[in-house]
Amino acid sequence: MRFRPALRIATLLIAASAHPSWAQAQNDSTKRAAGTAAPAVAPCPPAKQIKPEQMYGLWRVQFTKPPAGLPDKATMLLERHAEFSESVAGFVNRDLGAAAGSPAVAGHRAKAQLAGDIEEGLVTLDESSNGISITGTWTGELVANSCGRKVTGVWKDTSDSAPPDAPDIPFTLEKVPGW
Repeated sequence: MRFRPALRIATLLIAASAHPSWAQAQNDSTKRAAGTAAPAVAPCPPAKQIKPEQMYGLWRVQFTKPPAGLPDKATMLLERHAEFSESVAGFVNRDLGAAAGSPAVAGHRAKAQLAGDIEEGLVTLDESSNGISITGTWTGELVANSCGRKVTGVWKDTSDSAPPDAPDIPFTLEKVPGW
């Protein structure tokens, strides 16, 4: 294939303008004019100012010493509540087979519904394994300086099979990056 001289020059100019080192100076954010300040990084809002929509996403759950039959890890998905826009809803997923050596706890399923609120840095969620009754409660606080990406608190088994003196089980929620 033969190129005409004008087409060769146009092709050469297009190729030259695409060379990354020639365009780097105008896009290099590390080079600033003398006397200019670095761009400001927005600090995390105080935990009390985190809104429900900032909590939407996928979370890792870590329990400390869960009761026999419940695993020490789970995942949680929080979304906008369908009826109450200032609330959250979602699901907690547990691999009940991961609680090795213990039969699954009656009253709990691998996937349970969640609904609750985030107000003034406090997180309260009700859990339901059957979609009717509350089988667990989550009460936690947003961790200061975590930008709404970490919560610590306690989970309580409130299912019909829970003993009357069911202990509070400490948990930590950490938001999965990318959400």
